Amino acid sequence: MKKRSLFILTFIAFIGGSKSLIAQSDFYDVEHVSEIRLYFTQPNWDEILDELYIDGELARLGADVIIDGVEYKDVGVRYKGFSSYSSSRNKNPLNIDLDYIHDDQNHEGFKKIKLSNVIQDPSFVREVLSYEIARKYMPASRANYANVYVNDTLIGVYTSVEAVNKDFLADHFTSNENTFIKCNPENLDLNGENANLSNTPGTNIADYSALYKLKSSDESGWYDLKGLIDTLNDSPENIEEVLNVDRTLWMHAFNYTLINFDSYVGYAQNYYLYQDENGQFNPVLWDLNMSFASYRLTDASDFWDGFTIEEAKTIDPLEHLNSFSVQPRPLIRNIVSNDTYKRMYLAHIRTIVEENFDNSDYSDRAVYLQDIIDQSVYNDTNKFYSDTDFLANINSTVSDLVDYPGITELMSDRSTYLMSYPGVQGAPDITGVSTYPSNTFTGDDVWVNAIVSGSPIMVYLAYRLTEKDAFTMIPMSDDGSQNDGIAGDGLFGAKIENIGYKVDYYIYAENDSVGRFSPERAAFEFYELTSKLGRNELVINEVKLNNNATGNDQDGEYDDWVELHNRSVFEISTSGMYLSNEQNNLLKWEFPLATLNSGEHFIVWLDNDLGQSGYHTNFEMNSEGDTLWISYIDGTVIDSVVLGVQQNISSFGRYPNGTGNFMEMLPTIADENRADAVSVLSDPVFVYPNPANTEIYIRINTSETSDVSLYTLDGRLVTQLLAVEGNSTSVVDVSSFSTGIYLLQAVIGSENYIKKLMITP
Repeated sequence: MKKRSLFILTFIAFIGGSKSLIAQSDFYDVEHVSEIRLYFTQPNWDEILDELYIDGELARLGADVIIDGVEYKDVGVRYKGFSSYSSSRNKNPLNIDLDYIHDDQNHEGFKKIKLSNVIQDPSFVREVLSYEIARKYMPASRANYANVYVNDTLIGVYTSVEAVNKDFLADHFTSNENTFIKCNPENLDLNGENANLSNTPGTNIADYSALYKLKSSDESGWYDLKGLIDTLNDSPENIEEVLNVDRTLWMHAFNYTLINFDSYVGYAQNYYLYQDENGQFNPVLWDLNMSFASYRLTDASDFWDGFTIEEAKTIDPLEHLNSFSVQPRPLIRNIVSNDTYKRMYLAHIRTIVEENFDNSDYSDRAVYLQDIIDQSVYNDTNKFYSDTDFLANINSTVSDLVDYPGITELMSDRSTYLMSYPGVQGAPDITGVSTYPSNTFTGDDVWVNAIVSGSPIMVYLAYRLTEKDAFTMIPMSDDGSQNDGIAGDGLFGAKIENIGYKVDYYIYAENDSVGRFSPERAAFEFYELTSKLGRNELVINEVKLNNNATGNDQDGEYDDWVELHNRSVFEISTSGMYLSNEQNNLLKWEFPLATLNSGEHFIVWLDNDLGQSGYHTNFEMNSEGDTLWISYIDGTVIDSVVLGVQQNISSFGRYPNGTGNFMEMLPTIADENRADAVSVLSDPVFVYPNPANTEIYIRINTSETSDVSLYTLDGRLVTQLLAVEGNSTSVVDVSSFSTGIYLLQAVIGSENYIKKLMITP
């Protein structure tokens, strides 16, 4: 099982079998309590920030900041939040923009730091714990804690939550330039619909601008949002065309399980929508500081005027289907009205409860988080609750302006209620998930099988051939015709045709009332089938031996290199591949794990230097002629090439790029092999490089001898080579030449050739 992986062309490593390839940072490591020190030059900085907040234009006050000992100049600071902000408070939530003045200024890759003041949570763990749980099932922010100082005075301990921005999208999706919407109204209406995705505002795009904020740059994103709203409300049977339904069901399951009602559930706010490459919008959670029933003001349904802690324990996760909606909630009602979606939703609730609450993991984790920050909390003189409240609120209610339930006090009863809810228990069991044949190549057909018991009515296989694809769901059969054994034996099968390099898939089964996924966290986690590449999908595209001037590695060294090219239509991985120059030892050098997007070029240095970082082989090539093989561990050859003697000015590559025969050409490292790179070498006289600053290579491409002379523009002879043999290359040292334009003359037989040459500093 693997989560969604971000495909990159640098060295990467899997962190466990079900972890994503998203780059990790220590800044949001939950065991790391950051130290953030802000420095304002204005003594009345607090008043200025209050004024900026009240103006509502999101303007910022300039400051310097030191984050864990690293200083950053000219950052922009503002207060943030809604109910968490007050001009009378010493400890207000903060938004720090590190690249406010200096473009791309960042701390460990993060340009924006969002700090919450931990109001309405005496336990101090609600937000961090909730994000930890959410990240098991959907893309969600990382979160930890920070001690914040202003002008060296401690303000207090904050929760630090990763911003949902383009960097977040790049980590969790295969793009970050598509339509991106923040679903928070400019002014929250406690008696209104807010960002509920209903079509009540009307047909005019402008009517929605006060309810949603377009975060992407293309104004056409408003029409994408309106398309989602129209489909959701007018033709929900087509909703999968514009919405990632499974991701939406996970969001609802999370919100209802954890009673996170300061969300779409309550006043229809605090979430984002991002449209992926398939045209499907994906919801993203935000602002979890009042989860675990800290927030109980809601116009959702039965408890439209709020609810008590006791009522929170038994709120119906299908209240918008079984009861009424004070304000429309089409993102819930119109989806779970579909019986299969409803069963999927309840299956997700069961998974969240089983994996976090039935086993008491959440309470152990809450205690662990408090142990990390206890001293910071004790030192916080601006916190909103006492030290006693802090310690008590994991298990017991703390009373202040409202009652904040003890997290275990709430969730012990909540999980019992949910696990006994109709549609949660009695799901089919899915075991023995397998594929056939066991050894597959791209382009093959593959059967997926699973043993399903518990009187299933329908069993589905969901699959995708690339990470950018949406999952396609097809029925699995137990009729004996789908590589499924004997009809009625409980073994179900379905066929995926013409597979690519990698297939992601999961199983879903339901009886007349209950559903189950395998793996349970699908579709955020899934099974993965990796096939071997067929011939001509990953190819040796270009090889440069005898290199002393073309393409240098990260240490500036001109080593020999080989360029690989992914000419398939899908991403491929180097997992299990080897490179060698010995046919009787094909496993000479194992590729580090990397992924190549369709059409990408990939460089490996043939320098026998394993001490360098990156892709450096444990062998060197013979510049007088050698052979290269790419193969799998079982000896299956992916591609190979026989190389002859190479001139130091040229390489040996495929033309046309990726498909043609190998021929001599000008090196085009990490780029397409072009016609000009091939044809220029056939000129009777060829000079390389041009411009030059140290030495030039003069190549005569005829069989006749020639005299070669180099002149300044005013006709002065600078150097001369007499009787240069045909089909040879000569080297001229130009390092002492003055900067400028020179004329190179070659007399070959009765022909006189003139070429311009530029010498640079």
